[in-house]
Amino acid sequence: MVAEIEEKLTEKFKVLNPEFNERLRRLWAAAEAKALGHGGVTLVSRVTGLSRTTIHQGLKDLANPAASRSQGMRRQRAVGGGRKPLTEHYPELLKDVEALVEPMTRGDPESALRWTCKSTRQLAQSLQGQGYKIGRQKVAEVLAELGYSLQSPRKSRAGSSHPDRDAQFNYINDHVAEFQNYQQPVISVDTKKKELVGDFHNGGREWQPKGRPEQVRCHDFVDKKLGKVTPYGVYDPSANVGWVSVGTDHDTAEFAVESIRRWWQTMGQERYPNATRLLITADCGGSNGYRLRLWKVALQQFAHETGLTVFVCHFPPGTSKWNKIEHRMFSYISMNWRGKPLISHEVIVNLIGATSTRQGLAITAALDTNSYPKGKKVSDKALQAVNLSRASFHGEWNYSIAPDCPT
Repeated sequence: MVAEIEEKLTEKFKVLNPEFNERLRRLWAAAEAKALGHGGVTLVSRVTGLSRTTIHQGLKDLANPAASRSQGMRRQRAVGGGRKPLTEHYPELLKDVEALVEPMTRGDPESALRWTCKSTRQLAQSLQGQGYKIGRQKVAEVLAELGYSLQSPRKSRAGSSHPDRDAQFNYINDHVAEFQNYQQPVISVDTKKKELVGDFHNGGREWQPKGRPEQVRCHDFVDKKLGKVTPYGVYDPSANVGWVSVGTDHDTAEFAVESIRRWWQTMGQERYPNATRLLITADCGGSNGYRLRLWKVALQQFAHETGLTVFVCHFPPGTSKWNKIEHRMFSYISMNWRGKPLISHEVIVNLIGATSTRQGLAITAALDTNSYPKGKKVSDKALQAVNLSRASFHGEWNYSIAPDCPT
């Protein structure tokens, strides 16, 4: 008999429970318990999972329907019902939580969380050690109440800036505008970061059949047969086109100038048939750094071959992200091959060459398998043979190299 009653109650509860709010669930359970008589509260509690206290409260509401109804029109619980906020039990909770996550405590060697991550579990454990009865979820709610959120560090400090930084920016902008006004070529050059060749993890996500992600290696150890590649880019901001030499050897000044040479032979001389000058904007370091002798000697050879007077403007230290190639070409290459393992040289060249934007960016890429040995020395005599003229404003950053060398 009891089993039949339990079965019927269970069926009723399954059907009605989705439609119940807290008050109606309590009243229904109390009505069923009252109809069952002695032992009804226990039976209904076992079937529904509601506590006996809740069912007894429902019986009180049934005994005084007028009060229950007037109250029920406004809220599910009586005023003051439910658990009290922890801040009532622990008035110092907010202050103690904030003290644990306050950035100034990073310098306090006595802080319990000085050398650990500040996860909600760690914070809860630390608070429990202070006598609080609190879990990680409540810690998260308290942090949100205090105005905290999960955040990663933001790159915003560029270090000390050169006093003539802005003046150099204006100098570069003026020269770029002048060259473009006279239909002379302007290029932005730089080396993209080296990439491992092979079935290695590549950051980002790409659409794949559900449950079938691309399988790659667990560890990023260089494949001795495939090695790495060094993409060196040349970007023409006037035409919004670019060239990338995918080098398989070292990133040297000779490789950088060879990339510029290939851009000129493949794209530049056709686009600028009447050019007599070329303006290069580059970072102050790397394979095209302003201190590199080999960079200037290689540019001299390029000037002899092409008959162009090469003007070079370097961005001040710590400002390479203002170089246009970074955010107008390299960033789109990274987006185009996101989530795709760079398994071969052919794949890398094709992914770079397929990069485009809605603004019309077009890139041509080619593999450069030449050897560019490191550590090549340039003598003082060879440097003096470079027909270099320094600008009156920061001649170390701004200079030109003419085709003819002095005797």
